[in-house]
Amino acid sequence: MRLFPRTLRFWTAVVVVTYGCALQVTPAAAGLAPSRTSGSTAIHASRDAEIVMVQRMLENRVVAQKLQDYGVTQEEASLRVASMSDQDLHTLATASKGLPSGGDDLSVIVTLLIIVLLVIVILKVMNKQVVVK
Repeated sequence: MRLFPRTLRFWTAVVVVTYGCALQVTPAAAGLAPSRTSGSTAIHASRDAEIVMVQRMLENRVVAQKLQDYGVTQEEASLRVASMSDQDLHTLATASKGLPSGGDDLSVIVTLLIIVLLVIVILKVMNKQVVVK
């Protein structure tokens, strides 16, 4: 017994070949999009980039606390950074590359909680039992 009659097989093959050929008519084109400024970028020189890097370092909670311990406010620190020489600014910017920029530990805790909840949900979907003793 045949599932498809001969005419149905023929027209199915014709439709599939026609459809496949029609998809090959237009070639795909790919390329790089031209770059443009976003409007929010205010960095025109390497000094500006280093000032931004140092300002982010000053936003760090640990650094801000140390500055307060030494009696320096955020505004005073920003004014001192703006008046630094290029060499001193470069030294400070390279020293601050290892520090996180302005975040606190709350985002790390939230991320870990989301990962734990995701693992528990995946285990429940797979009908596995989660036992915490």
